[in-house]
Amino acid sequence: MIQRQIEEKIRSLVGKYPVITINGPRQSGKTTLVKKMFSEFTYVNFEDIEQREFAISDPKGFLNAKGKKLIIDEAQYVTDIFSYIQLYVDVDAERQYILTGSQNFLLMERINQSLAGRVAIFNLLPFSMSELHDTPFEKPTYQESILYGGYPRIYDKDLNPTEWLKNYNATYVERDVRQVINIGDLNSFQKFMALCAGRIGQLINFSSIANELSLSYHTVQKWLSILEASFITYRLYPHHKNYNKRLVKSAKLYFYDTGLAVAILGIKDVEQLQLHYLKGELFENLIITELIKQKLNAGQSSNYYFWRDNKGVEIDCIHEEGNKFTAIEIKSGLSVHQDFFKNLLYYQRLSEVSNKELVLVYGGTESYQRNQARVISWKDLHMITKGLDPSNSQ
Repeated sequence: MIQRQIEEKIRSLVGKYPVITINGPRQSGKTTLVKKMFSEFTYVNFEDIEQREFAISDPKGFLNAKGKKLIIDEAQYVTDIFSYIQLYVDVDAERQYILTGSQNFLLMERINQSLAGRVAIFNLLPFSMSELHDTPFEKPTYQESILYGGYPRIYDKDLNPTEWLKNYNATYVERDVRQVINIGDLNSFQKFMALCAGRIGQLINFSSIANELSLSYHTVQKWLSILEASFITYRLYPHHKNYNKRLVKSAKLYFYDTGLAVAILGIKDVEQLQLHYLKGELFENLIITELIKQKLNAGQSSNYYFWRDNKGVEIDCIHEEGNKFTAIEIKSGLSVHQDFFKNLLYYQRLSEVSNKELVLVYGGTESYQRNQARVISWKDLHMITKGLDPSNSQ
């Protein structure tokens, strides 16, 4: 079994908080993780209709019957029970509840209402590349890493990633989307997802998407919120540091799992990916998501952004830690070319960061220091994330 990096942080907070909540997309490994970590707890899954109805009709009776240490999987189905959990943990220090959910906004709204100050919240995403590093499942090329993504079941059962992810997407749309919002024509939502996948790494333009799908601006906003709440997509926001007031205000769109994105795009193998017009953007998506996973697995909020001025000069990723900024440029090329440093050097002249705070991540295999910046192979990304934390020496 592959060790999940988030486990260490969760263990450090057990006992300090009476409730631990673990959110994440379906099939990201939440159930496997909590059953392993809390094997002595009673386990209940609210996708079991009988258990769900018991909890809805008699929440106190349900909690009394299940004991003082309880895992509730897919807890978003019975959010009214959170108020009763609050009452129980406030009067009995021996009670401990582990909640998991795959619909973030359904879960978090009630948690914030009922369990504020009593709950530690984590987000578990599919495997990171660093979790797969030095295991039999590590992929030798970034193209394969993009294609496979990180959903554990693909690795556990040695499944064809394209086939499994295609079915995963269909199940998500048929089941989860309908639970959240009444969409009569699911084909329109699937077309919307395909359009989002085709705009990976681009500035989000709601009006353009709405016009292309003949939908309203507000419908597109709502549908994108659904994808975000389900941990399918996320927005990378522009860095707010004001260099000559030349920053764009729109966020950029990425997928939490590149394997799902390529499945939606219809890319079936490495050869197709190699020739695809979005290969560079998918590589960028892979790297930025990996950086975000490192933060989430450490129980921290993501503090990654991008930077772009009104002339179109862009830095793919900015890491902010206090007053320290690290600029990260991402290129899928297997060899380093001089023009890869152009935007980094432009940003350096405006921001006055040192060359140690300029990083080029590329598709090759060697990592080294150049005069212009640190050059990091995609395979060594698991090593540089510590270098971005000022609490670690570089």
